Amino acid sequence: MRVLENITSVKNVIRSEKARGARIGLVPTMGFLHVGHMSLIERCVKENDITIVSTFVNPAQFGPNMDFDRYPRNIDKDRAMLIDASVNYVFHPSIEEIYPHGYNTWVEVEKITNLLDGASRPGYFRGICTVVLKLFNITMCDTTYFGQKDIQQALTIKKLINDLNLDIDLTIMPIIRESDGLAMSSRNEYLNPEDRKIATVIYKGLSTAKNMFLQGESRASELILAVQDVLTTEKNIHIDYVDVVDMDEMQRLDNTGDICCIAVAVNLNGTRLIDNIILEKQSPTPL
Repeated sequence: MRVLENITSVKNVIRSEKARGARIGLVPTMGFLHVGHMSLIERCVKENDITIVSTFVNPAQFGPNMDFDRYPRNIDKDRAMLIDASVNYVFHPSIEEIYPHGYNTWVEVEKITNLLDGASRPGYFRGICTVVLKLFNITMCDTTYFGQKDIQQALTIKKLINDLNLDIDLTIMPIIRESDGLAMSSRNEYLNPEDRKIATVIYKGLSTAKNMFLQGESRASELILAVQDVLTTEKNIHIDYVDVVDMDEMQRLDNTGDICCIAVAVNLNGTRLIDNIILEKQSPTPL
């Protein structure tokens, strides 16, 4: 496995790989890898000739007073995990490599980013869309892999690919959970043992809504209220949003229809946690 730190090196090696007909898969990450990331990477390795993983903590998607400086990082551990997974290349650029002096070009996808994290974190999706498009162009990838845990991000990138006519296949992989239901996230590292136990209430709330849906409840307001009721049993949980949205444009729904997403964001003693669950009347279909 080679670790590449500048754009020119990445382009040179990828051009060489493509010249021999290799199919290139990209998994964009911010490092501090866990089992959820590895599920994407293992799928990428399986389906492509060459896998490149980016480990770039993107400052453009962090707003003021957010956790950019303390966001967990462990590049040595990441590299060991990626070697074990048979990854070919790691792209680990500096901030200056991605955003050189004078950089002033940004990418925005409208409407789908209006609610949920887009409403709570101004500029968040502009930062994500910009860096992901740059990574697509730098790596010249044929395929890319995102996780359902960040469902609004994944569907926004799907929209970006479609709207800009990019010749890239996107695969969205299911959420990987701990045995108690907590969605795996790099930010779980912030949680002390007591908060870690409290955090399980998020999945309990979503599961309550899912059971109601499967029993015939289709009113979004009732599902939202059920999740909120579970979340508020813990006094240290502060709700950012609970919303029922469609699976195309992430717009708010009054009724669930045959398929929708119920998404949650909370603050737990200074740690922001998100999760979601897809509600579908028929057997789940690939995203």
